[in-house]
Amino acid sequence: MPILGLKTPGPSHPAHFDLEPLIRPNILALQPYRCARDDYSAGILLDANENAIGSSIPSLANGVASQTLSLLSDSEIASLNRYPSPTHDELKRSIAKLRGVPDEQWVFLGVGSDEVIDMLYRVLCVPGKDRVMTCPPTYGMYKVTANVNDVGVLEVPLITDDGKFQLDEQAAFEAYPDLKMMFICSPGNPTGTLIPLDVIRRVAENPKFNGVIVVDEAYIDFAPEGTSAVKLVNEFANVCVTQTLSKSFGRLGYLVAPPPLIQILTNTKAPYNVSLPTASLATAALSTEGLATMSRAVATLNINRKALIEELKNTKGVGRILGGNNANFVLAEILDSEGKPSNQKAVEVYKTMAESKGVVVRFRGSERGCEGCLRVTVGTEEECKEAVKQLAALL
Repeated sequence: MPILGLKTPGPSHPAHFDLEPLIRPNILALQPYRCARDDYSAGILLDANENAIGSSIPSLANGVASQTLSLLSDSEIASLNRYPSPTHDELKRSIAKLRGVPDEQWVFLGVGSDEVIDMLYRVLCVPGKDRVMTCPPTYGMYKVTANVNDVGVLEVPLITDDGKFQLDEQAAFEAYPDLKMMFICSPGNPTGTLIPLDVIRRVAENPKFNGVIVVDEAYIDFAPEGTSAVKLVNEFANVCVTQTLSKSFGRLGYLVAPPPLIQILTNTKAPYNVSLPTASLATAALSTEGLATMSRAVATLNINRKALIEELKNTKGVGRILGGNNANFVLAEILDSEGKPSNQKAVEVYKTMAESKGVVVRFRGSERGCEGCLRVTVGTEEECKEAVKQLAALL
């Protein structure tokens, strides 16, 4: 059955991969909801049962609301009572240009990357039947969303020896058959470690794996240039990449994927899932000025990350800095009196810092290969210094 609405076929490599048999039959046959704005978006709009009087947002002299409204044009503010565009093609084109794919047909928008992940489960996985692969330690929402959608999860742990946090290719290879998706978080959360593109390429080309590879790159802007898997999307029909504007840009998630998968997701999503303010602010963030601002922020945070790592290494009671450190956080071991990583000590430090010192970090010691670890987000120079100061005092 052809994919309804598909205009661009996308890559045909690898030869063993076929998307259509992976899609739930009811989704493939779904006639997408046709909303009012699919046809017309200008003129006297009396077609969508909107509030024709106007938005009820009060005019505020200061505060977050007024700051947000100040970034919207007069026409955008005046149309807040109307349904937004169901497609936001201008925003998609900006993302496509930024990430190096041909056009807007390669981009799907979601309310945060969590909605994108949930949508992938909903179109690909039959509840109570299918399963996916995750590689812990990794982002917890893959498993949570699988549970919500009644999808099985096969965990193939990363190789954690010496803080490598790399894909166990042999173990993954043995688990390939009958998987609908494989989630690869790169840079990893909580590890900050990149999975090399050659590894992802080998998975994509392996004829035993017939599912979709989902590379989660929420932190990719903090990693070295040229490490994004988006370049593989142009080549492989079975690779897609989820990213977000929540991390480096400062909440919008999106998926970069071949057009057939994008079209399936578009046919299935809620008509107006991304609001006008969100789309407008995201478009501003992707402007020339916005990209320059983002680049300066990333450069500053990467400098602060380097300094934070050095200061933590020189702090008594802190052990190894684990992972690849290619994100806007670092993963540090907290040692006990015998010099061993200690969850008990890490929890004690975590709670005391949050409750008595005004510095909140994240305990990650329960994750595989992260015994005794705290995850510290890279903040301003002053925030990083204060975090290390309070940590050193406690240790």
